Amino acid sequence: MLQTFDERNRDLLVNIDGELVHRDQARVSPFDSAVQGGDAVWEGLRVYDGRIFKLDEHLVRLRHSAQALAFTLIPSRDKLVHEIKRTLAANGMRDGVHIRLTLTRGQKITSGMDPRLNQSGPTLIVLAEWKTPVYDKSGLRLVTASVRRPGPDVMDPKIHHANLIPSILCKIEANAAGADDALVLDRNGFVAETNATHVFIVTDDGLATSHTVACPEGITRQTVLEICEEQHIPCVVRDISQAEVYRAQEVFCTGTMGELAPVIEVDGRSIGTGDPGPLTRRLSEAYTALTARSGVRVVDS
Repeated sequence: MLQTFDERNRDLLVNIDGELVHRDQARVSPFDSAVQGGDAVWEGLRVYDGRIFKLDEHLVRLRHSAQALAFTLIPSRDKLVHEIKRTLAANGMRDGVHIRLTLTRGQKITSGMDPRLNQSGPTLIVLAEWKTPVYDKSGLRLVTASVRRPGPDVMDPKIHHANLIPSILCKIEANAAGADDALVLDRNGFVAETNATHVFIVTDDGLATSHTVACPEGITRQTVLEICEEQHIPCVVRDISQAEVYRAQEVFCTGTMGELAPVIEVDGRSIGTGDPGPLTRRLSEAYTALTARSGVRVVDS
């Protein structure tokens, strides 16, 4: 799976600290913390018909991550929403849009990892692109990566940080194997997530997904759990082994970038019938219906 370039994005205006500039002129200082050490937090947002789905949940997670990293300055919700609205308006966007919202610690007075060197900032980047859900709804093929997800004693996954090298290493392995993405395990050998999404499996007992011990607190993941509760679909949060994935009736991934995406193969083993399953389709339809009627208005009608 390789994303393709959307011609509508050729002349995007990118918002960097409130200044809207053409994508080709957008610049971040070499002294910025994101450049110096991946010292930044981020969120992916999706715009549906002028509304951002689960916007407040994303902004709370952004704030919590920045607090965990001891950012001294964090923009208010109103400031963040204002800059998002300005960016969408400048690009004439209202639907079929994905936003990458990045907040770095800011610029340093000289290179180095010490946060005390950051004497201006933070840096806020709002990158909005025309982008439909990126995953093929006919089904994904995964391979298990050799790279493991650590627990909170190494890097707490509740910090939604921008240092994505571990995920990139997993994606390199998936690319080399000709797969769409990588299944990533925790240090005990249980399923954590993929390199970019959360994982659900369907068994005779219902639906199951992993604990958030070695993966982020996914907002799309939480939405699926809420849909299951509303529709009385049995769903548990527990440890999941590779063998359970291989023998599952259905497997699907969740994330803002790709919504719900069925998985039809893992490590060369067909999942279920080898086609997207009925529960995956049911939950995907429920998710689509929810995004069509809810969210925070960011584009005037």
